Amino acid sequence: MAFDKEKALEMCNRFSNNTLMQTLEIVYTDAGEGFLEAKMPVNPRVHQPMGLLHGGATVALAESVGSAASLLFVNPELQEVRGIEISANHLRSKRDGVVTGTARIVHQGRSLHLWEVKITDEEGRLISLCKITNMVLPRKKS
Repeated sequence: MAFDKEKALEMCNRFSNNTLMQTLEIVYTDAGEGFLEAKMPVNPRVHQPMGLLHGGATVALAESVGSAASLLFVNPELQEVRGIEISANHLRSKRDGVVTGTARIVHQGRSLHLWEVKITDEEGRLISLCKITNMVLPRKKS
């Protein structure tokens, strides 16, 4: 079955309603074979006390886009995704504008997915480099 970019973005943005992603104004903007992209505004809502982008907000963007990307590889009616490890190296600060998180698959196993997530600014400069591991579980029947 061919990849449907619009359907994938609609699903990711719909899943964000009433969540941290909506609070942080994260919007999924692009998708393709093996990658997913989301944008987040940088403003006082995501600053640390010195007026810079908070590392926790950056990691929240990375985990959001990396976890949502794993959903594109599973059947969400039968499987769930859980982030089990994340790491981040913050390389550059940012005060305002927009950051983009792009998750690219490194390893896609049956039960584990490993993603590299690059957080960049509007000029494509690397703000943070993150790695997230997700576990794929069978969905429990309710």
